[in-house]
Amino acid sequence: MIWTWSAADLARLSTFLGDLDLVAGPITTRPIGDGHANLTYLVADDAGHELVVRRPPPPPVPRGANDMLREARLLEALAGTGVPVPAVLAVGQEGDVIDVPFYVMSYMKGLVFTDATPPALAAPPVRRELAHALIDTLAALHAVDWRARGLEDFGRPDDFNTRHLARMTRLVADDAGTPPPAFAPLAEWLAANVPAESGAAILHNDFRLGNVMLAARPPGRVEAILDWELATIGDPLLDVAYFLASYPHGDGPRTPTEDLATALLEDGYPTREELAEHYARATGRDLSGLRWYTAMVQYKLAALYEHSHRRAVAGIGDQYYTDPALVARFLAAGHRAAGYAPTGASA
Repeated sequence: MIWTWSAADLARLSTFLGDLDLVAGPITTRPIGDGHANLTYLVADDAGHELVVRRPPPPPVPRGANDMLREARLLEALAGTGVPVPAVLAVGQEGDVIDVPFYVMSYMKGLVFTDATPPALAAPPVRRELAHALIDTLAALHAVDWRARGLEDFGRPDDFNTRHLARMTRLVADDAGTPPPAFAPLAEWLAANVPAESGAAILHNDFRLGNVMLAARPPGRVEAILDWELATIGDPLLDVAYFLASYPHGDGPRTPTEDLATALLEDGYPTREELAEHYARATGRDLSGLRWYTAMVQYKLAALYEHSHRRAVAGIGDQYYTDPALVARFLAAGHRAAGYAPTGASA
């Protein structure tokens, strides 16, 4: 189901924003982004004001997911840290304008691309700068003192890897806690090899090319990290593995998240290995155990997509997820990352 602003919603939103001196007069909205999770809209008026409103997807939404107030709180905490994020301008409670909470943020002008690098940034040296800017931005996020920013209760970093694996399995397991047969071999391997946490940091949890706004002109730099709905406090190597796993390479099979970043196959972009080394140098972290985190990322994405697939088949949520091959591609990538292919599994 596609949600749209009704005339009454727009009138209430115009009044809400006008009372805060953020707009003047009637407003228009248009959607931004792919719309597979939270919904984001560019709001403009005739006076030239532009800002962004972000709200949850239409119901039913899983309990605890798509928490707008939590997301806004994190962006406010990151202000002034050097991590590039939009400024939060206002927060709307449930019932203030629409029947769900939402928040308003500054409209930042830059480029979000996935399938091809825009011509202004397409020179191979600039592409290299862009990739380094992405990994440096992730390192900067992981360096933020989250306790000093008032985020002590934002996540539970203790025993994070074990709990995160169990949480992902619960998404797809039956009432007895048993994962589906296609998930079981990788679930068993991950459970048998859970590493101790490498540390605790703010995790974006969906850091990839399509969730970053880049400057429209050289040098390559990040203007803003977008889409913080999955953020938490946990093991930073999970973020690193996620970013690298979404970074396509070579001519082999790709996962759905790699399909969302095919621009990175162009000449000039560094390899995954080079970026991993760059992050290790920037942070001093040991990435020798990245194999488990990479397999975990693919398992996690398979579980999230399977959960969304079941909802979509039932007529709930985004129909993008109806294709079961999306889940199978993540599981196959997880098997490759773990270093084995179970009987009957696709490699």
